[in-house]
Amino acid sequence: MQFLSFELQPLRPFDSKPSHISRPMLNKWFLSQNVVLGLNTTKTTTSKFNNPLFNQHFSFLISLTRFCTTTSQSESVTHPFAASYLINNFGFSHESALKAFNLKQVRFNTADKPDSVITFFQNHGFSHDNIRIMIRRAPWLLSSQPHKRFLPKFQFFLSNAASSSDIVPLLTTNPRILRSSLDLEKQIIPLFELLSRFLKTNKDIILCLIRYWTAFATNPYHLIVSNINLMSDFGVSDNVIGSLLQSRPSIFGSKDLIKSLEEVKDLGFHPSMTNFGTALMAKKCMSKKLWDEKIDTFKKWGWSDEAIIRAFRCRPELLLASIDKINLVMSFWVNQLGWNSLALTKRPHIFSYSLDKTITPRASVLQFLLMKGLREKNASLVAPFGYSGKMFLSKFVFSFKEESDYLLKLYEEKVKLAYTKENNGMPMPSTECVTC
Repeated sequence: MQFLSFELQPLRPFDSKPSHISRPMLNKWFLSQNVVLGLNTTKTTTSKFNNPLFNQHFSFLISLTRFCTTTSQSESVTHPFAASYLINNFGFSHESALKAFNLKQVRFNTADKPDSVITFFQNHGFSHDNIRIMIRRAPWLLSSQPHKRFLPKFQFFLSNAASSSDIVPLLTTNPRILRSSLDLEKQIIPLFELLSRFLKTNKDIILCLIRYWTAFATNPYHLIVSNINLMSDFGVSDNVIGSLLQSRPSIFGSKDLIKSLEEVKDLGFHPSMTNFGTALMAKKCMSKKLWDEKIDTFKKWGWSDEAIIRAFRCRPELLLASIDKINLVMSFWVNQLGWNSLALTKRPHIFSYSLDKTITPRASVLQFLLMKGLREKNASLVAPFGYSGKMFLSKFVFSFKEESDYLLKLYEEKVKLAYTKENNGMPMPSTECVTC
């Protein structure tokens, strides 16, 4: 019997790496050779299957074909489905969807699991927009088993006086508390019991836990307990501790809290007083560098060290104002109004007010009254800024009957301008500079 012999010819290289070769590309490449495996038909008595060179080439090609097939199947099944689900349902960009997949935040091959998550949230009062915001913040939610991971927490929240209308907006912006099914027993319930010592209602506790879960979850429970006990021993009242837990709980994760407590006490604040907590927050929630920069900013506008400390003791949130806000208020007060910056040391509350919504409208009214001689020149410039809006209008607008129409128009125009700027997305001065 005679056999056809195959003369194996040198294979021409691929134009791209093997990992990117599909089966159709491979077949096309085979056909682009002179013959499949080198067609040259000369008669011989040697079997092609006993040709070692043939076997070597054939094994390589079979392995390469299997590799390409596996890669193609993997990419076309697992990867695109999860990514396309994020893109089509939640508006993810191609890049952000791939990133979520590569970070293993989403792992599903069918719509069953993510659809069940969406249904769960809808059944608990979340709107389409709520769910979209949550998933964009935390795509891993879609890979969860909602009745195992989410339901026990919802039941706990709702059984402790929180309503769906309370928890939906908080979970929408801060879904991290839903991440682990183990959090309920290990963290949430122990923290709930701890907070119950300082917060008045169960609802307050639940809302505090959800709003500041990141701060509570990233600090060891034993450290939080230790710092609460430290504050109590230092003489800080339960009301102040409760206020800090509801506004800046990350303070209780500090490893050098005693140092800050001593510094605030040395500045003249008694631990039993309410303003001790605000002063501690101001001192603890910014670096020494930023603290010094704010002190220097006040000095630039003519305040002495003594004036700064006096104003800080009067209103410790003074140093929570951003440097930009300090400069804006000072510039308006000194450069536009022509008033003395030292007047503000008597009413440092002004730095916590909105420049556009409160300070500018009231200053315009006061300027007009001074110009018309309707207000004594030695009258306090800062006192009118401490009145409520209704009281200010009664005392400085409606009490001047002949001028009241013009004053009201002047005041309302400034307020309207402030809200127009805000609604048009124009930058408004920030009151607070730090988050701790």
